[in-house]
Amino acid sequence: MDADTARMLTRYNAWANQRMFDAVARLPQGEAVKPRASLFRNMVHTLNHNYVIDRIWQAHLEGREHGYDARNTADHPPLDELWRLQQAVDGWYVDWSDRLSAGELREPIRFTLIGGNRGEMTRAEILLHILGHRHYHRGFVCDIMFAVPARPPTMDLPVYLRERNEASAQGSGSGSSASSSSSSSSSTGRG
Repeated sequence: MDADTARMLTRYNAWANQRMFDAVARLPQGEAVKPRASLFRNMVHTLNHNYVIDRIWQAHLEGREHGYDARNTADHPPLDELWRLQQAVDGWYVDWSDRLSAGELREPIRFTLIGGNRGEMTRAEILLHILGHRHYHRGFVCDIMFAVPARPPTMDLPVYLRERNEASAQGSGSGSSASSSSSSSSSTGRG
């Protein structure tokens, strides 16, 4: 993986998170936290799991302890608070990718998993793992949305790339990006 691809992937992840949180926030009152037949009880707790895993891998990449003793917390914050937390960690990953060189992406990182197993992966492999993990569990949330019933958001890479390219064409030199152009004002009324 080259540095440009890492940068694109962290931005794609932030864009997909924006779409997922926006879709969950638009659900009828109570549906996001309604108990469901799912690994993580409900939609918000599933999104919380993704956040916790992002923080754990962030700590591994920074070479520090993460402070978690499980892959999720016993409870989850309200959706609007979780969204603020998620945006902060997404911003960290974007900033992190902006600082990386191709050589740094190939450097191995040693870490200890929650269960105590030790591992080693390159930064690029860690990024791919984080993205795969997020897609997997966003899929859980999408599946639960059908039970509401609600239509899940489209979060495919080709859609992101198309929107990013359209935003670049429309705002050449104006500093616009797909993540800012697809952001909505739905940050109010979450929860």
